[in-house]
Amino acid sequence: MNWLQKVIGKEWNITPAGGLTGDAYIAERQDRRIFLKRNSSPFLAVLSAEGIVPKLMWTKRLENGDVLTAQEWLEGRELKPEEMQHHHVANLLNRIHQSSELLHMLMRMGKKAVTSDATYRDVAAWSRQNGLLDQYEEVGRALQVLKELLPATYHQELVVCHCDLNHNNLILTEHGDLYLVDWDNAMIADPAMDFGMVLKWYVPMNDWDAWLEQYGVERNDSLVKRMYWYLIADALHYINWHKTRNEWHKVDERLGTLRELLNTYQSHCY
Repeated sequence: MNWLQKVIGKEWNITPAGGLTGDAYIAERQDRRIFLKRNSSPFLAVLSAEGIVPKLMWTKRLENGDVLTAQEWLEGRELKPEEMQHHHVANLLNRIHQSSELLHMLMRMGKKAVTSDATYRDVAAWSRQNGLLDQYEEVGRALQVLKELLPATYHQELVVCHCDLNHNNLILTEHGDLYLVDWDNAMIADPAMDFGMVLKWYVPMNDWDAWLEQYGVERNDSLVKRMYWYLIADALHYINWHKTRNEWHKVDERLGTLRELLNTYQSHCY
């Protein structure tokens, strides 16, 4: 990390921050701490301006063309799973989905809206290519459900979606501020892709109506079908992804998730 100290100064103590890319660091000097990342998305500036991620302090272009960003370090913690039910999560998600600034920035970056038709074609083709239709009966059943439910996904307003809404990505500061981090998978899509993850994996079914009301929509059959459409499509995507990596224990885990989704979908929507 000598290159990094040349950029920000030798007086900083730098340690890796973890993560899959290995391009994130924590820099400390006396009682000051900052979060550094190489080649963050330009989207970060708008997220910071909107108060959705910790404040962006500065951006520097390196000699090799890489870009280094520094964000304010805030003392806090990841949300606990049961805290995903809290109204603050619903409010933050609604604010993200309603933000025209976030949407316009992703569009300026060249992001195209992800449609359910394209998602269905891709996951169906990938499943055939990987031989999953012959190997696992539930994959064929899932693709049939997706095909049947496609009309419920049409004519929806497409917004900026985070697409990885797990409790580890929500940071609660010691002052009570809530931030959503790790935007590498963001896309323009149906908001049901986001709130469906929260409801299915964190909120008891008896509390769905209250959570959705706080978020700003009313639960109905079409909304529930959209939720399950994206949850099933996501499960199929990861079954294929783990299959291509020969991660068979992960394939089995995702197959279990898919079976549970198909069963609960049938009980909800039939």
